Amino acid sequence: MTERTRSRRDDRAQTILDAAGAVLRRGGGRALTIDAVAAQAGLSKGGVLHHYASKDALILALVARKLEELRAGISACETEAGPQPGPAGLGLAMVAHLREAYCEDDDFSRALLIAAAENPEALAGYRAFVAERLERLASAEPPGAGAMLFFAILGLVMGRTLGFHDIGGAQAEALFGALERAAGALGTGARP
Repeated sequence: MTERTRSRRDDRAQTILDAAGAVLRRGGGRALTIDAVAAQAGLSKGGVLHHYASKDALILALVARKLEELRAGISACETEAGPQPGPAGLGLAMVAHLREAYCEDDDFSRALLIAAAENPEALAGYRAFVAERLERLASAEPPGAGAMLFFAILGLVMGRTLGFHDIGGAQAEALFGALERAAGALGTGARP
């Protein structure tokens, strides 16, 4: 396969994922069918199936792409913050990414979560992501503070994603500030 052919194939696969995302945003997990994605992408059903053999394969690819965006966002925040060692550096990067991404498309995240729940394998990457982050935060002082920060961030994100709250504005800024103070105190033995 030539580089040009590989590039077109990758572009087509991304077009299909973009179309699947649009279907999810518009109609939720139940609306996500190969036919709906093909129509949205302007492709034949066979064209979609050539890249993603089933709805489950499509969901796995969507989840993997969303997870890669999350990893890249946190990594960029770590790089941007400069050399901050240990759990505090990761904690501050996670809060910075949360601040940047907090108002992103909740409808897509909610629909993707619901669609992925039908296929537990789709969430394996997120389980690994959580385990990695908790491992990196395990050395935080006082003991348990890193995990507390991680689950506070996760609770804020999941609560918003699932529609349990709509915290915004000054209240969200106050929460981000408290999370930043807690992250900055990791590893120092200081109380958040």
